[in-house]
Amino acid sequence: MVNGSAAERIEGAWSVLSTVLDPEVPAVSVRDLGIVREVRLEQADGELEIVLTPTYSGCPATEVIEQEVLAAIAAAGLGPARVRLQRAPAWTSDWISEAGRRSLREYGIAPPGPAGDGAIPVRFMARAGNAAPVACPRCASAETEQLAAFGSTACKALYRCRACREPFEHFKPI
Repeated sequence: MVNGSAAERIEGAWSVLSTVLDPEVPAVSVRDLGIVREVRLEQADGELEIVLTPTYSGCPATEVIEQEVLAAIAAAGLGPARVRLQRAPAWTSDWISEAGRRSLREYGIAPPGPAGDGAIPVRFMARAGNAAPVACPRCASAETEQLAAFGSTACKALYRCRACREPFEHFKPI
């Protein structure tokens, strides 16, 4: 077991998790993406427990994220540790930090707008005329158009800016 107080280990783990990048969107850490829900020290066995909520239950990167989180904690000398997946409450794009949104924009992905307060029913396709404009992450123009409902991953859509003519992905609000 690692020396140091419980608070030091937990604080160290949060710091380390800020360096673990999402494998599908390597511009944002798993912490800034909001999938790290909690870090706690289990008193019974002294293990750090890192609670993760995947962006969606079928996310193909979940196992890779688990492995990278545990490897980073071990490399920092903060172990032993384990990951627990918590699927409820379901992840929402509202959990992405401001730093994460800035990183997405700088990477060329339009960050999601607010997903809502829970009073809005889940829709897989926006109703015509209901969708808020998506600003281009390169030139900030709102003159954009959706080219495809899915981009390189299921959580992103493919757009094109009419002003600068550049394609970009938009992280969908969930």
